[in-house]
Amino acid sequence: MNVNPNLDYTPEVREALETGRPVVALESTIVSHGMPYPQNVQTAREVEETVRQRGVAPATIAVVGGRIKVGLSEDELEQLGSDPSFAKISTRDLPHTVALGRNGATTVASTMRVAHLAGVRVFATGGTGGVHRGAQQSMDVSADLTELARSQVCVVSAGVKSILDIGLTLEYLETLGVPVMTLGSATFPAFYSRLSDFASPLSVDSPEQAAAVLRAKWELCDRGVGDVLPGGVLLANPIPAEAEIAADEIGPHIDSALRDMQALGISGKDTTPYLLGRIVEITGGRSLIANIALVRNNAAVAAQVAAAYSGLEMN
Repeated sequence: MNVNPNLDYTPEVREALETGRPVVALESTIVSHGMPYPQNVQTAREVEETVRQRGVAPATIAVVGGRIKVGLSEDELEQLGSDPSFAKISTRDLPHTVALGRNGATTVASTMRVAHLAGVRVFATGGTGGVHRGAQQSMDVSADLTELARSQVCVVSAGVKSILDIGLTLEYLETLGVPVMTLGSATFPAFYSRLSDFASPLSVDSPEQAAAVLRAKWELCDRGVGDVLPGGVLLANPIPAEAEIAADEIGPHIDSALRDMQALGISGKDTTPYLLGRIVEITGGRSLIANIALVRNNAAVAAQVAAAYSGLEMN
């Protein structure tokens, strides 16, 4: 396993990494900033158990008292969900949070970076960040995209969040050379909805096929000369059919939330938490139910991909 003096591992995760058992990374912003307490902690525990049931070790990542945690104890998970001192931190914020001994909930980008440092190759989240609507003026592009081009991690998500500009996000990922695959569909999903208006750049039929793509990509990294194909892979996993909110139904709610946000002058890293929370209010909690369902589904698929990839590495 990779040894980094800034990383602390739970015994479960350390044992898995030392023995070659698969591990799935899980982000913590979705717990601290994406759902209300105590439902957030309950969901986090259920997601971890979803991973364990498939013979894979879950590693929820966060910064606690300046220490980067690869896996959280029960007490730390409770603290993450209930303590407002946990700031939402992206990759740029990691050094500051660590140096000043603060608490931080990791975004997709910073979770990817820590997973890469720890040698964890598969990561499950809800939705990936991307190019925000109106980015032509605001230049608001998530660090999730640039991190995908750097960290050798497969991110399993329900596509990019539907509050974003999906088309521009896919174009930007193409520019960065990030493989974008959809599991079981030729159409890219839209977070709450199984379908968007955009074709998926690539598709795979099974977690095993996805694992084979990961192996092929990372085998093309020649460490003696320099990374030939560095960076990660985005595996889009459509929300379960029974939990989805169709695009034509959720679309007007997103537009309403965007208008409310603009009227309040909210911008930057507060954008996504506000919009997701406002959509929960507008939909009477239905979007939260969908969010929980897709996170669990992504964790299950990520565990299957991690197990398949681990088996390929053993061969």
